[in-house]
Amino acid sequence: MLLYLARHGETTYNAEGRIQGQEDTALSELGRRQAHLLALALAEQGIEAVYSSPLARAYQTAQAVAETCRIPLCVDDRLKELHAGVFQNLLASELEARFPEAAARWRSHDPDFRIPGGESRRDLMHRGRQALEAIRAAAYRRVAVVAHGGLLAAALKALLHIPAERNPFVLYNAALSILDWEGEPRLLVLNQTDHLRAVGCERSGTGEL
Repeated sequence: MLLYLARHGETTYNAEGRIQGQEDTALSELGRRQAHLLALALAEQGIEAVYSSPLARAYQTAQAVAETCRIPLCVDDRLKELHAGVFQNLLASELEARFPEAAARWRSHDPDFRIPGGESRRDLMHRGRQALEAIRAAAYRRVAVVAHGGLLAAALKALLHIPAERNPFVLYNAALSILDWEGEPRLLVLNQTDHLRAVGCERSGTGEL
């Protein structure tokens, strides 16, 4: 199976540097254009189905893919972004002032630190892996998965046996990564944005959440 892993298009929260977590934010105008270009790129790949997080920013992106490719759209709650607890709705620059101890623990990359009211990075790794394993069991040959930067990065870490303490992946809005999962999973493409050149925004939304 080939898994085409895509982060959702840009939201106004992404543009502001505001933490979304599981807040249900919608795509911006740029994000809708990115979703359209992502859909056109995937239409050339023989995708048989698309799986999506239920959060609006991912679902709207996945809808564009499903409609363009004329394929089924399935929703899996396990594809939601990390629940960022008390950090949600804050600007990343506000964290130290509002929650200095929690912000320091988070920025230390301790995989077992749970944001107050939310989840840990290790929680997200387990949830993301379970979601992708369930999709693989559906036995399609080529599937698109539209989710979130944190979730997809965490799932890749789990599948590729990257230590939980490391966070090597940064995924841009509407970027595409490809995972070959016939035997042991192999990452073929990471964070590709060539399809977004038409909107001149190949590197938007670099925040983890």
